[in-house]
Amino acid sequence: MSPDRLIYMANQIGKYFSSQRHTDPAAGIADHLAKFWDPSMRAKIIEHLEHGGAGLDLDVKSAVRLLAARDPSRSADSAA
Repeated sequence: MSPDRLIYMANQIGKYFSSQRHTDPAAGIADHLAKFWDPSMRAKIIEHLEHGGAGLDLDVKSAVRLLAARDPSRSADSAA
C-alpha cells in the first residue's frame, strides 16, 4: 500500500477519534491502528513518521509515536 494511502487512512481515523470529545484522540487512534492494521501497514506508517511524517495530522503523529513505543523492536525515541 502506498504511503499516501496510509496517510489518508490514518488521518481519516484521526478525524473520527478527534471528534470523540470523551476520549484521548492519540490513544484511540493508536489502539485502532494496533487492532485493525496489518503489521506491515503499521511498520510503514511508523517509518513514515521517522522520516518526518509529512501529511500526518498532529493527533495521528502522536498516535504513531504511541504505536512505535508499544513495539519492543523499535525505540520510542526513533519515532520522534
